Amino acid sequence: MPMNRTGLALDLICSQVFCQTLFVLHTIMADEEPVDQKKYLEESCKPKCVKPLLEYQACVKRIHGDESGHKHCTGQYFDYWSCVDKCVAPKLFTKLK
Repeated sequence: MPMNRTGLALDLICSQVFCQTLFVLHTIMADEEPVDQKKYLEESCKPKCVKPLLEYQACVKRIHGDESGHKHCTGQYFDYWSCVDKCVAPKLFTKLK
């Protein structure tokens, strides 16, 4: 189908409007805060780390009521988060830009 001058002008105007719209969308999206993917990935990895979580919760229950402050569950806490981090790391690094 041959293009006449009016059709060409309309195509040019439409493409300019399209480009301007894309520019505006890009500008709006660039101004938004980036979303922290780690939070979402951590939630997806937590079910894989149930054993360390149960160990941590058992420790917390065991030392509940300790008035001396000498007992703690730091080791179990770090074991749990280490498990979560090991699961998250490979997924997170593929999403970084």
